[in-house]
Amino acid sequence: MVAIVDSGSTKSDWVILDEFKNIFMKTETIGFNPNFISIDLIVPEIEKNHSLVLLKNSITKIYFYGSGCGVEKNRERIAKEIRHVFPNAKIMVKEDLMAAAYAAYRGKPAMVCILGTGSNSCYFDGEEVTIKLPSLGFLIGDEGSGSAIGKQLVRRYFMQKLPSDLHHEFEENYQLTVDDALQNMYHKTRPNAFLADFNRFVAERKNHPYFIQMVSDEMRNFFEYQVVPYQESQNAEINFIGSIAYYYEDILRNVASEFHLNVGHVVQKPIESLVDYHIKYIL
Repeated sequence: MVAIVDSGSTKSDWVILDEFKNIFMKTETIGFNPNFISIDLIVPEIEKNHSLVLLKNSITKIYFYGSGCGVEKNRERIAKEIRHVFPNAKIMVKEDLMAAAYAAYRGKPAMVCILGTGSNSCYFDGEEVTIKLPSLGFLIGDEGSGSAIGKQLVRRYFMQKLPSDLHHEFEENYQLTVDDALQNMYHKTRPNAFLADFNRFVAERKNHPYFIQMVSDEMRNFFEYQVVPYQESQNAEINFIGSIAYYYEDILRNVASEFHLNVGHVVQKPIESLVDYHIKYIL
C-alpha cells in the first residue's frame, strides 16, 4: 500500500492506495509542521488515528509533503518519526510547494501559490520546481495567509481599530483576553494555526467593507512580496492552492487584476489532485 500525505500547519490529509492504485482509505491527522510542533508529538498524534495504526505494517511507500519541510534537517526529522510508526515503508519527505505544484499542474508551466495557514510561491515547468524566494514564516512572512489575516484581526481588535459592529461581534464570539492571546501566541505550540483560526470570523463577514479592505491589503502584500518578483508571473497562469485562496477567491482575483496578473485555478484542498498526479506520473 502507498500513503500520500499533504500536511499543512493545521492538519494533514492522508490517502491510502491499494496495490491496484485505487483509493483504499482517506483520513486526517493534525498538521506536522516541524517549525511549530514538537517532533515528539508526531508519533503519538499518528497513533491516535486507529485506521492508520491498523495499516502500519502494510504501507510500503509514503509520499509526505509538508509545510516547514523546505529544510533538509526538518525533512530528516519528519521521516525519522514517521518511520517509527510505519517500519516497512520507504519514506519520501518533500516541502508542501511540491505538492501544490503537482496538484495544480494542468499540462503547462505555471506559477503555483499556497494560501492557507501560511503562504508560499514557486514556478513549475512540469518537471522542475523553481523557488526564488524564502519562506519566512508567520512572524515576518506568510503574507496574505490565514495567520496574517488572523494577526491583523486580533491586533485591530485589541487596539480598538475595528468598526463598532465588528468589535462587539468579535467580543461576543470569542471573549478573548490579552492574556489568552499572548499565551497562545508565545507559549503554546502552533501559534500560526491559532491566529489562522480567526479567519472563520472574517470569512463569514467577508462582504463587510472593512474586511474587504483588510483582506485586499493582505493580498496586495502577497502579490508584491511573493509573486511579482518572479519574472514568469507576467505571462504565466498563476494557480492557487489552499483554503484562504478559496474563501477569498473574489478578492484575490480583484487584487491580481490590479497587478495585471492572470489567476487560473483555485483549489481548496490539493489532496485529490495530488493523488491523481502520483497515479499518472509517479507510481
